[in-house]
Amino acid sequence: MKQVALVTGSSRGIGAACARALARAGYAVCINCVERTDRAAALAGELKAAGAEVIWQQADVADAAAVRAMVGRIERELGYVTLLVNNAGIAKQQQFQDIEPETWKRIFDVNLGGCFNTIQAVLPHMLYEHSGCIVNMSSIWGIHGASCEVTYSSTKHAIVGLTRSLAAELAPTGIRVNCVAPGVINTDMVQVLGRETLDMLSEEIPLRKLGRAEDIAEAVLFLARSEYTTGQVLSVDGGFII
Repeated sequence: MKQVALVTGSSRGIGAACARALARAGYAVCINCVERTDRAAALAGELKAAGAEVIWQQADVADAAAVRAMVGRIERELGYVTLLVNNAGIAKQQQFQDIEPETWKRIFDVNLGGCFNTIQAVLPHMLYEHSGCIVNMSSIWGIHGASCEVTYSSTKHAIVGLTRSLAAELAPTGIRVNCVAPGVINTDMVQVLGRETLDMLSEEIPLRKLGRAEDIAEAVLFLARSEYTTGQVLSVDGGFII
């Protein structure tokens, strides 16, 4: 069967690293973005030049209709999705009492609602084939909890629950559902913390360094290939929450 991957939020950072790794592994890949169309197009061009079969699509994963349209295009141009990587996510650091309802709702709509929308869109064919793999992106803050990141942490805890529950539900059909929980990964998202905080975090990590986006991509590829692994949360964090 042709291997086709949809990686949400893949114009940069962890998502882009996942798209590159999967393309190298022989997957046809759909790169997804919501704002950085320039980066999505550039990455698609890079992977095509290397011989991969790639398309890119702008779609807000919080918008169910946009997700269905994206998946429809993938099915027409690449084939049915056999691997879904739910990477799209947003965060905002603030104290709990300062969180506005609109912020709470938007982060949940993207981080958790995005998983709901994409899984529902690709699941029918996976069920028909009794085959498929879903990899959701949580975080160490979805296991450990994080001060001043209650909204983000709550969504990532929910993604762990979604992964384990859906894995149990879908296991009899042969569909595997797993989760990666990245630690402090050196991408644009963590740069808002500032150099001093990042240096302090590096000292707290047993391996004494920040992770790379490629470290997470390798974990995603492992879970995509591991046919006897489901319902698992794989922490890739340098030992941060040992």
